[in-house]
Parts: sequence; structure tokens; C-alpha cells
Amino acid sequence: MNWLDQYKSKVVSVEEAVRVVKSNDRIFLSGNAATPLLLTNALAKRAPELFNVEVNHILLLGSDPLSTLGMAEHFRHNSFFVGPGDRESIAEGNSDFVPVHLSQIPALFRSEYIPLDVALVHLSPPDPHGFMSFGAECGASKAAAENAKIVVAQVNERMPRTLGDVFIHVSRVHKIVECSVPIIEGKRVVASDIEEKIADFIAPMIEDCATLQLGIGGIPDAVLARIEGKQHLGIHTEMISDGVVNGIEKGIITSQKKTLHPGKVVGTFVLGSQQLYDYVHNNPLFELHPCDYTNNPFIIAQNEKMVSINSCIEVDITGQVCSDSIGTKIYSGFGGQVDFVRGCAYSKGGKAFIALPSTTKNDTVSRIVPQLKPGAGVVTSRADVQYVVTEYGAAFLHGKNLRQRAEALIAIAHPSFRPQLEDYLRTIRKSDLNSGA
Repeated sequence: MNWLDQYKSKVVSVEEAVRVVKSNDRIFLSGNAATPLLLTNALAKRAPELFNVEVNHILLLGSDPLSTLGMAEHFRHNSFFVGPGDRESIAEGNSDFVPVHLSQIPALFRSEYIPLDVALVHLSPPDPHGFMSFGAECGASKAAAENAKIVVAQVNERMPRTLGDVFIHVSRVHKIVECSVPIIEGKRVVASDIEEKIADFIAPMIEDCATLQLGIGGIPDAVLARIEGKQHLGIHTEMISDGVVNGIEKGIITSQKKTLHPGKVVGTFVLGSQQLYDYVHNNPLFELHPCDYTNNPFIIAQNEKMVSINSCIEVDITGQVCSDSIGTKIYSGFGGQVDFVRGCAYSKGGKAFIALPSTTKNDTVSRIVPQLKPGAGVVTSRADVQYVVTEYGAAFLHGKNLRQRAEALIAIAHPSFRPQLEDYLRTIRKSDLNSGA
């Protein structure tokens, strides 16, 4: 049977497709802009007949019917990166969070440490050879699909066909649901005045021919808006955004001088506007790879002048960075922050920036603190941190002792909180911050 006949034989209704899921199954959902909403909505309708289904995923976008009220005994999320859809469910104890580096997630499926019964993925239509692209999100989806017992694909004629290590053949898929629905678009974030000030400190430290990793939010976009005049910047990142395309169109991002994958924009998912999805469709300038490749620190480090820009929730005065929780309440996840911080550390000329506004709640709470909130998790350790940047400046911490770190961080804290931080520094035991050094 040729691939086209195989394909046609596997096309079913969405209701029939999700019937492959059984009680006590472990399933995987692709995420970000490739969240398979048709499949998840159909699966939610089967809730009365399903119990104890474990739902593994990274960041899900759009509505999440599997974590709404009354679903706890039917579906339990096992989230590698928490988003708006499952945050409340995790806070209530009805779902679980796995602290793990993005680079390590595919291995959980390949090793069968987390064996998968069903993978629900969102793909592009097949090419003339029967290969479908994972489209807007490769991440851990490829590993999940390659190792699950059953693969169910939402095949969307509007899913961009991205290139790279992102393909699965029709023969590997068991059920196909065809559709033509819009791809989830990422909300355009307008940088605040404070975020623009932070970007003003970071942008001048980006050298010509640097390769960039940019996280989500206003600060990375503000940095991209301030790199006019830079030459031959490259991209090796997790997320490819509209800002990257703007840099390409202006001739600032060429990737020609990259020491790894020269001439290619490398990422693991695409999130932005429909214009972005149209731009990356069948565009050989872009390569998407699984996140155990894009986020492998040893791969990242092969890019000379590698620069990462990531955000966090709070930083203590020794340089410990909390990015995934507010106290004990899980807010997001590890993502690839540590992967890229460590990759930059071993890159020739690399620089890793942790960027955050100095305060929150209308300047009433400092985000540079004497100690992290009780129960807060350390995502990036103080031994890994290089630069911490607020709207008041950039503190370089690598190689500094604890006292020097505290002084550097206090200098970039909001002025209203500097006396409080200085008092803390004076009153704690000398041995705590090796004050005698």
C-alpha cells in the first residue's frame, strides 16, 4: 500500500480518533501554537467514561477543558511547563508539575521512564513523500510520537510546514483527523517603559556576529527593537517570534556568521502572528529541531558569542534566581533558562542575561530580595548566573564572592528598597556573606 492509500485509510472523525484513549492511559499533548484543540475538546467530552488518564505536556495554549472543574478524577495533568490553562488546577492539587530542564524532556519518553500509550499531535499535511511536519512546535512532540504506542494526528491544512528535524511519516500515525482551523497566535507583548529601560542596558552589550536566544515577553522584543546597526546576528533559540522576522527583514539577523548552522535560524517552536506562520512555511532559512538538540548546552556552546536573555520572578542578594514559582505556588517552569545560561557560559564570548523589573505591585514589592520567598524554587543557581539586569543597570556576578554579589545587586535594586537591603547585609552574620573576604 502506498503512503497516500495509508493516509486515506487512517482518516476518521475526531470522536473516533480519541476513542483510542483508555482509562489509566498516559497520553501526551503537543503544545504552544500546536496545541491540538480539536482533539482535547473531543477527549473532554469522553470524561464520564474515562478515569485516571495522565496528560503529559509542556506549555498548552488556548482553553484547556481537561483541567476544568469536575475533571480531576478523569484527567490529571503532568505538566513540564505550567501555563494559564493548568495553573489553577496545579495550585489546587488536582494536577502535577515536573521540574525539569527542557533539554531533558524528550529522554523521558525515549527511555520510557514516562512510557506513553497515546500521543495527540498537531501536524501539517503530508508532502509528496508522505512526511508530515510538526509545524509550529517540535519540542518534545517528535520524541513522544516516536515512542508512544498509538499516535493520533490533527492534520491541519493551515499548519505551516516547517523544515529541519521535524517530520513524521504517515505510516507511523494510527488515526488522522483532518481540519482547516486557524493556528493559535501568540499575543503581541508591548514592552513597558521599564522593560525598554532594561533593554537599553542589554542591547549595547550584544556584539556583531553574536547568536541570540530570546525568551518570551516584552524585554526580548524590546532588545530586538534596539539592535539597529548590529551586523550578522544569528539565532539559536527555543522560540522564533515576529521580532526575529523583523530583524531578518531589516538585514540585522543574517545568521551567516554563526559557527554552528551558519545561514540558519534554529529553534524548537514558532509562536506569533499569522504573518510569522506564513513566513516560516516551507522557508529553508528556518530549521526546527527537538528541544534535546536546541537546548543541549553542549550544542548551544558551539555558537560563539552566544547570548541568552531570560526573565525571572525574583533574585536574592546572593544571585539565586527563582523563575518557576511565587513562593510555593508554581507559576511556570524551568523551560530552557538553565540550558541556555550554561550553554552561554561555555560559548566563546558568550553572555547570559537574567532580566527583570526591580519591583512589582506598583513599586510596593522588591524583586531583588534578601531571601527568596519560603518555598520558592531556585531555577538558575548562583553559580550559574552571569548578568542580572533591571531598569537601574546590569550587575555582573560571575566570579564574585557573596558580599560583592550583594553589593552589585543592591546597586540595581529600586532605590526605595536599597536601604532595607543594605540593613540586611549589615546585620546578618559575617559568615553568611563572607563579609570579611
